[in-house]
Amino acid sequence: MEPVITPEDVPALAGAPDVIAEANRFLAEQTLYLKAEDRALLRNAFLFAEASHRSQIRQSGEPYISHPLAVAGILTEWKLDTQALAAALLHDVMEDSGVSKLELTEKFGKTVAELVDGLSKIDKLEFESKEEAQAENFRKMLLAMARDLRVMLIKLADRTHNMRTLDSVRPDKQKRIARETLEIYAPVANRIGLNGVYRELDDLSFKYLHPRRYEVLSKALKAARGNRREVVTKILDGIRQKLAGAQIEASVSGREKNLASIHRKMLEKHLSFSEVLDIYGFRVIVKDVPTCYVAMGALHSLFKPIAGKFKDYIAIPKANGYQSLHTTLFGPYGTPIEIQIRTGDMHHIADAGVASHWMYKSGDEGFSDVQQKTHQWLQSLLELQSESGDAVEFLEHIKVDLFPDQVYVFTPKGKILNLPQGATCVDFAYAVHSDIGDRCIAAKINHELAPLRSRLKNGDQVEIVTAAHARPNPSWLTFVTTGKARSHIRHFLRTLRFDESVLLGERLLNQACTTLGQQASISAEMWERYLRENGDKSREEVLADIGLGKRLPVVVAKRLLQLAGQWADEPAPGKKTTAVTIRGTEGMSIQFAHCCNPIPGDPILGVVKKDQGLIIHTHDCPVLTKNRVDSDRLIDVEWDPEVSRLFDVTIRVMSANKRGTLASIAAAIAEAESTISAVSMNGSSETDEQGHNMIQFTLQVSNRSHLAKIMRGIRQLPTVFRLSRMHGPV
Repeated sequence: MEPVITPEDVPALAGAPDVIAEANRFLAEQTLYLKAEDRALLRNAFLFAEASHRSQIRQSGEPYISHPLAVAGILTEWKLDTQALAAALLHDVMEDSGVSKLELTEKFGKTVAELVDGLSKIDKLEFESKEEAQAENFRKMLLAMARDLRVMLIKLADRTHNMRTLDSVRPDKQKRIARETLEIYAPVANRIGLNGVYRELDDLSFKYLHPRRYEVLSKALKAARGNRREVVTKILDGIRQKLAGAQIEASVSGREKNLASIHRKMLEKHLSFSEVLDIYGFRVIVKDVPTCYVAMGALHSLFKPIAGKFKDYIAIPKANGYQSLHTTLFGPYGTPIEIQIRTGDMHHIADAGVASHWMYKSGDEGFSDVQQKTHQWLQSLLELQSESGDAVEFLEHIKVDLFPDQVYVFTPKGKILNLPQGATCVDFAYAVHSDIGDRCIAAKINHELAPLRSRLKNGDQVEIVTAAHARPNPSWLTFVTTGKARSHIRHFLRTLRFDESVLLGERLLNQACTTLGQQASISAEMWERYLRENGDKSREEVLADIGLGKRLPVVVAKRLLQLAGQWADEPAPGKKTTAVTIRGTEGMSIQFAHCCNPIPGDPILGVVKKDQGLIIHTHDCPVLTKNRVDSDRLIDVEWDPEVSRLFDVTIRVMSANKRGTLASIAAAIAEAESTISAVSMNGSSETDEQGHNMIQFTLQVSNRSHLAKIMRGIRQLPTVFRLSRMHGPV
C-alpha cells in the first residue's frame, strides 16, 4: 500500500490543499525509485516536520512546511537516497523549532540527525560581527560537506528554492541573499559539477542584484529569439545533415546562454546586446569518446573553426569533472557558433555533477578520476580548516578556490594539476605537497629558471627546486592565489611568531623578577596555580602573551612571586636591574622602530606594544617623549656585544653638482665596507644657485662605529660640504 497524506493526518493544512497534493505527489511519484518502506519513513518525516513548523508561515503567506517539501522535491531530481530526503524535510526543525539532535537521532537515525545538524546555523554563540557569524556558519556547513557531500546538496536545493521565492522578501534582504548566493553557493554548485543549479542561481542572483538590467536583457533576448530563429534552425539542420552524412549517430540540440553570462560578456568586452552574437550554443551527444573527435572533424569541414577557440576538456577534464570538446566556428552570415561535443555519460555528469555519484560513500573504491578530484578538494577543506586562524580567514581561502577559471599545468612527470587563474609557482608547489611549498627556493617553467612569483599559463611544465632548511617567506602572501598556499604560509608564520614570542616573554619575565629583587625560581606548582587562577591553557600561552605585549611582565612576575611566597613590596637593596640583551636576530617578536632607526652603539630603550611585541627605540626618540609611554611598558634593553647582523641607516649628503661626485661618494662607502641599499637625489631650494645637490643614501652598517668610519671617509671628499645622519623615515 502506497504511503498517502490525508487531510485527517494534517488538519492544520486543511486550508492548503495544494500542499497536501504536493506531499502526495512527492511520496507517490517523485520517490518511486525508492522502496515502499523508505517512502513510509519519508511520510513520517513529513508529518514530524509539519507538526514542528505548524505555527510558522512563510513571508509569501504559505504554510512553512511547503518549503522543506519543495527542497526534498528538488533532491529527487538527483535521485538522492532516503536519508538525504528525510534530512531535507527536517532541515529547519532544529534551527526554527527547537527540536534536539538527540530526538532526531531516536526517531530517524544518527545519519539523518548528523545531516540536519550540519545544516543548522550556529545561533547560540556570540560573534563580534555579522560577517564573523556568517563566516562561522559557512565554515560549519563546508566542513560538514567535506564529511558528507549530501549536506551541501541539501543546502543548494534549499538555496535554490529560497531564490525562486525571493519576491516576497524586502529589497535590501533580496540583495544581501543574492550577493551571498553569487559569492558562495553558485560557485560551490559549479565546483561540484551541478551545472544546471549553477546557471539557475547565477541568473536569479543577477535578477535581484540588478533588477533593471535583468528586465531589459530579458526583453531583448525574447525579441532576439524571433529574429534569430531562422539562423538557429539553419545551423541545426546543417549540423544534423553533416553528421548523418559522416554516418555518425548523434543527438543535436541548441541552447540559449543564461542572462547572467551574457551580461558578464557585455561588461568584460564592452559590448552592446546586439553585438553579442553567440547567445546560442549547440550540443552534440554521441556514443563514445573516439566519435567525439570524428564529429568535431566533420563539423570543422562544415564551418570554419575560429583559431584559438578550441578546448579539449575530454583529455584534460575541468576540476569539477566536466568533460566535453568545445569549439567555436564561423556560422552562416558570419555568426560565431559555440559547439559542445560529448558522450551520454559526460552529459550526465555535466548536468547532475559528480555529486550524483554518491561521493559520500565510505572509502574510495569505484571512484573515477573526476570523482577523485572532487573528493580530494572536499578533503582539502579539512586541511584548510586546521590551519586557518578563524572563520573569516577560512571563508576567504574557500572563496579563492571557488572561482571557476582554471589554469592547467604539468609536473615534470606529466601529471596534470589545475590551479585558479593567476596562480604562481608557489601555488603550484603547495598544490603538489605542503612540504614542497614550505621548502621551495626556486622554480623552472618549461626548463628555464623563473621567479617564484611568476604566473603560470595553460600547458606550462613546472619544476620546483627545494632546500632542506628553507622556510616560507612572508612576502609570498602578496602574490599567492590559492587558499591552500595562503593558509599554509599564514599557519607557519603564526607558529613561528608564537615560538619567538614565548622566548621573548621568558626573557622579559626573568628581567621583571630580577627588577623586583627576586630570582626567577618559579616552580611548576606555582605555574599551575597561576594558570588555574587566570583560566590560561599553558605556561607557553602566558609567555607568548607577554612577548606580544598583551600582558605586562611586571604584573605577571608580581603575581607569580606572591604565589611562590617570594614577593617583597620593595626591591631588595643593592639589587641591580638586568637589561634584556638585544642580538638583532630575534625575529618578528622584536622590532626596530622606524621613527628613530636604532643601530648597535645607540643608547636604546624597549617598549612593550600590544600585538607587536617589543619595539626598540633610541633613548632620545621624539616619539617616546611625545607619546608619554606608561612606565610599566618600558623595558631596559642593551645591545649584545656580538651583534652580527647589518642594520639600515640613512645619511644625507650635501655635495657639489659636478661630474663624478656620486661615483666618488659611492667609492668611499664601498671602501668603508658598506653596501648602498637605496639612493635618491633632490635639488635643494636653498642652495640651487650655488650648484649644490642633496643626496640621501640608505646604507647597511654593523654598528655606530662602522657608521662613523663611513662618514669620516665621505667628509674627506672635497666635493662634500655637509653630512648628517637621518633618524626618521625618509
